[in-house]
Amino acid sequence: MAASEIEIVSDTRNHHNSTGLNGNPIENNIIDVFSASAYGDLDKLRKFVEEDGFSLSKPNGNGYYALQWASLNNFPDVAQYIIEHGGEVNATDNSQQTALHWAAVRGSIAVADVLVQNGCRVEATDVNGYRAVHVAAQYGQTAFLNHIVAKYGADFDTPDNDGRSPLHWAAYKGFADTIRLLLFRDAYQGRQDKEGCTPLHWAAIRGNVEVCTVLVHAGTKQELTVKDNAGFTPAQLASDKGHRHVAFYLSNAQRTHGNYFKDKFCTGMMGNTGYAPILLFIVVSLMVLFINSILAAPNLTKVTAVVGLWGWTAVSLAVCSLIMLYRCSSKDPGYIKNSGDLANYSDTEDPLLNIDLSNSSIWMGSWSQLCPTCKIIRPVRSKHCSTCKRCVEQFDHHCPWISNCVGKRNKWDFFVFLCMGTLTSLISAVITVQRIWTALPAIPTAETWIHHVIVQHPGVVAFLVMDAIILISATTLTVAQIFQIARNITTNELANAARYGYLRGPDGRFRNPYNHGCRKNCADFFIHGYTDDNEIAWPPLQQATS
Repeated sequence: MAASEIEIVSDTRNHHNSTGLNGNPIENNIIDVFSASAYGDLDKLRKFVEEDGFSLSKPNGNGYYALQWASLNNFPDVAQYIIEHGGEVNATDNSQQTALHWAAVRGSIAVADVLVQNGCRVEATDVNGYRAVHVAAQYGQTAFLNHIVAKYGADFDTPDNDGRSPLHWAAYKGFADTIRLLLFRDAYQGRQDKEGCTPLHWAAIRGNVEVCTVLVHAGTKQELTVKDNAGFTPAQLASDKGHRHVAFYLSNAQRTHGNYFKDKFCTGMMGNTGYAPILLFIVVSLMVLFINSILAAPNLTKVTAVVGLWGWTAVSLAVCSLIMLYRCSSKDPGYIKNSGDLANYSDTEDPLLNIDLSNSSIWMGSWSQLCPTCKIIRPVRSKHCSTCKRCVEQFDHHCPWISNCVGKRNKWDFFVFLCMGTLTSLISAVITVQRIWTALPAIPTAETWIHHVIVQHPGVVAFLVMDAIILISATTLTVAQIFQIARNITTNELANAARYGYLRGPDGRFRNPYNHGCRKNCADFFIHGYTDDNEIAWPPLQQATS
């Protein structure tokens, strides 16, 4: 695509009080059918054609047609007029590009409908083998690309003369949304061009972390290890180009994909990689140690009624914590299934064409809602978990200690689990200190006191150390969750706020559209277990990335 030639026309609309490319009023720049078409001045175009006898079937001195200029700037009425008055819909310029190629540069969907409905060939190629889908991918026109694929059946995975598919071009140019769309439609990641490069190679060359992340998550180990004609993998190419962060990410992804022992050994109690069995063992061990070394220890003073009551309260809370651990680990965190409106479409229908765009609970106009791995359209606050291999609604984070994600359906259970863990650790620590304090003899120095405790009561010391670690960790997480619940925001959103457009106001500053105030946020969460994303304080902007 000759960008220096294609983009010389301003996208200025037909306002006679506006200025043209040279600073003069637009009406002074409209001197022929080509300029009239470029600026969308249908009245002057009619005058040139019907009164002055200008032809719409001939190109200008550079070989460009009036229909191409109208298509570039998305003037469907002008395009329709040109076609009805002699303009050839499949006419090509010196580069063999049609008007549809030009429409793809700026994503002129309305003009594309006019062109195709009047016989324009969707699969027309230029001298480089570019089709409209290639041009749309080169310029990041995701909506246009989706439109001609969904409505007119354009081949979105076809290679050009150099063996590069639209996915190659989107990866090279860094258009992550276009990549999501192509992968959502099952574009082939393993295709190698004449240089042996896959889309991941081109993303690595440009050093685009987001694009590499999307490709890696939706791909397999093969794309990470394939070599180009020079013998370089994507990670090696990124390193060679000086993109150290990308090279590190790709190398780490390659090791993760290839670590069979880790994949098999580190499988948690519910089938997801994590440390839930370890946490279970720690909690049970602490319970046994607390009962034997604190409550029933023969070398400590007799347990009073008050201490016994609080002691068995701590044990009961520990048992409840284990129950909540099981619930957090086993419960569906909010996995998104292909249901609702999308499930009603037959195999011949295209969900991206027929989806109700006015239904904000499903589609917010952001291509980052497409999950190329799960092949679903997910709600805005959802995210694909690379560990669970599923999309989770209201994704908070993946917690390895429960071997599960924390999301819409189990966040309440997770919060209760944290609260119980904090209370259990706190009560146990207080009882332990009280028991050892009352059992100590009158020892003059602190050093002798500590030595006495370590020698005479090693179980107490071991329990206090482990309990302190759990108390600090559980308290920190509990406070963080309380803060987020009060603001109706997730851990993922806080950590990646800069990446999500819906968390920014018109001035570009942080603004959470789901924050209804502390009282309502907390009431909704504790009563229902989650908040309703359909209830927003103000319309969010489009999401930037997932």
